[in-house]
Amino acid sequence: MWLLSSAVAPGSSSLRFPKAEMEGNSSNILITRFAPPVIAAILALSPLAPVSPVSAAAMSGAEIQRGATLFRRSCIGCHDGGGNIIKSGASLFTNDLQRNGVETEDAIYQITYFGKGRMPGFGETCSPRGQCTFGPRLKDEEIKMLAEFVKAQADQGWANNIPLTDDD
Repeated sequence: MWLLSSAVAPGSSSLRFPKAEMEGNSSNILITRFAPPVIAAILALSPLAPVSPVSAAAMSGAEIQRGATLFRRSCIGCHDGGGNIIKSGASLFTNDLQRNGVETEDAIYQITYFGKGRMPGFGETCSPRGQCTFGPRLKDEEIKMLAEFVKAQADQGWANNIPLTDDD
């Protein structure tokens, strides 16, 4: 990531190569010239890479898998594939999230923790009791990971299928 960020000018999508880097030996020039686009291509083509560079940096492969496991256990019953079988217009796709004022991981976290409307809250201290799940509650860290996962999936248009079980 350092090579990519050091070769891209802030606020620009074009690569810059300082004169000092260009005067080095030929292998340094090749690395400086070709590493950033190769790294960018690898990240862009990765099936699990979130569109947002912040989300990509924030979640490791293990965290993505853990987020998927939490989603499968707690959310997939109503939100399979990012949809919503209970309420139309309240899916986990970016356009519905934005329309409903849920544009950040924190907003997703708040709704997941405390619930909203017909969606139960999953937080350990969720209240009132009637707004909360009757199933197992999630720890604060788990809800944060779940919110990151949902945001990353929404940014990708839910392009990655989540298996129904760990065996799939």
